[in-house]
Amino acid sequence: MSDGEVAAEESELYMGFDFGTSGARVMVIDGEGEICADGKQLYPAVHETEWASMWKDTLFTLIDAVPAQVRSRVVAISLDGTSSTTMVIDRKTGQPVTRPVLYNESRPQALATVEAIAPAKHTVLTGTSTLCKLVAWWMSEGSKLQTEVVMMHQADWLLSLLHGKLGITDYNNALKVGYDPELEEYPAWLTSQPYASLLPLVKEPGSAIGLVGQDIASTYGLREDCQVYTGTTDSIAAFLAARVTEPGEAVTSLGSTLAVKLLSTSRVDDSRYGIYSHRLGDKWLVGGASNTGGAVLRQLFSNEQLQELSAQIDPSKPSPLDYYPLPKVGERFPEADPNKEPRLSPRPDSDVEFLHGVLESIARIEGRAYAALDELGATPLKAVKTAGGGAQNVVWQRIRERVLGVPVSASTQTEAAYGAALLAFYGCKGLIRTSQKSYSTAS
Repeated sequence: MSDGEVAAEESELYMGFDFGTSGARVMVIDGEGEICADGKQLYPAVHETEWASMWKDTLFTLIDAVPAQVRSRVVAISLDGTSSTTMVIDRKTGQPVTRPVLYNESRPQALATVEAIAPAKHTVLTGTSTLCKLVAWWMSEGSKLQTEVVMMHQADWLLSLLHGKLGITDYNNALKVGYDPELEEYPAWLTSQPYASLLPLVKEPGSAIGLVGQDIASTYGLREDCQVYTGTTDSIAAFLAARVTEPGEAVTSLGSTLAVKLLSTSRVDDSRYGIYSHRLGDKWLVGGASNTGGAVLRQLFSNEQLQELSAQIDPSKPSPLDYYPLPKVGERFPEADPNKEPRLSPRPDSDVEFLHGVLESIARIEGRAYAALDELGATPLKAVKTAGGGAQNVVWQRIRERVLGVPVSASTQTEAAYGAALLAFYGCKGLIRTSQKSYSTAS
């Protein structure tokens, strides 16, 4: 646990977990959103066949690391995992029948089969989609099936270790297997397939599933009435953490890449650009990602140079330099061009002018990304919150504000675990779509 734990009054608390790519984190918050406990753990290096058991061990290690006086007041738990990390689970034992397939692993051998059944431009039409992973497994193992199994996502399975029920997911995680969150059902082109029996039951994120198992409650000092709620994906949880509430508000993540997510009243999907919409209550979270971002900056400058040179830039003045900063060949969005070459010339003698041009050029790409979402039918951009390492660069923030033409600010909270804890709170308090309120509704 961090030194920042706070001693709160004896009130109800809400626990959230984020299972990311290299480690996991837990956060416990109170009803005002204040953090009462915060812990994290890096994953140990294990063989791929041990990933699931390693995640399980990490989950319970993090629970045990939360101070007992905090654990005893937790009434709601939720969890996010990496989108499209897929598992096939034995319904009798609750254990994976094969090792998990990670979010970034592709199954191109299944793409032609999926293309033959899914509508054009659908989210599942990429080798890394959950459906491609399920179909690939079915093609190689389905005919050998000797037991009743169900497909689950990383978040689903980890939550099942707490509440004991199998085959339940949320519609954020289920999007890339083909679930239609607008109609709130699996489409007929999917349910007619021979592997449809493996598809999990889909609930709204933040829906009650069941109480924590009695043995777990006893072992870890959790309340017997502690409820487990359906989770979400890591990117959705990070968005929730930013507390965006109004259509037209967005979150730009300036990490290794530049990812944009816009809260919209209308749904936008276009697989050509990797754009798809997650449902958030009665609204839509429209997202896309460019390959530009922090990775190319790290290729050009050290952290010390970025800090020193940024301080010498006048963000009120546009840079005349026109670049397209990419770490390597290929772009996804706002241009879908796998052959797009990085453009970082001409380079001026002044490193300050060069950095100014790079930062401004990335801001222009961000602007084009939001403009493209607008052109595809999303709600026009009104304001941007920034997450990721780039959020710390105040000069860059002012450049982006000028280029985007809307207010830009840094997110107060950026941790996905915080968003998962909020989701537990929203579920516990009934602040979900069934009460005509979006997840963004704060207490």
